[in-house]
Amino acid sequence: MEFAKKHPETRPGLDHGYRVMKRHDFDNLAQLRRAFPHADPVGKLTVFNIGGNKARLIVAIHYNRRRVYIRHVLTHAEYDIGTWREEQ
Repeated sequence: MEFAKKHPETRPGLDHGYRVMKRHDFDNLAQLRRAFPHADPVGKLTVFNIGGNKARLIVAIHYNRRRVYIRHVLTHAEYDIGTWREEQ
């Protein structure tokens, strides 16, 4: 929500993603991509485009535990710098 306060154009996308993730239990990336076709695996993380490609939501998904851990919410420019990759 802190990110959405600074970048209000991303709020609808973040809200939608949250609601979908709460309603579904995904067993793997293939199932996740049915709901989020543009979700991409990057190493051990999954990256979602948010707000019309203005931001990136980077999460660690533990399918077996039904848990999603938010690692980063970044603007497109911050994502492109790539320092978040060092934490993988």
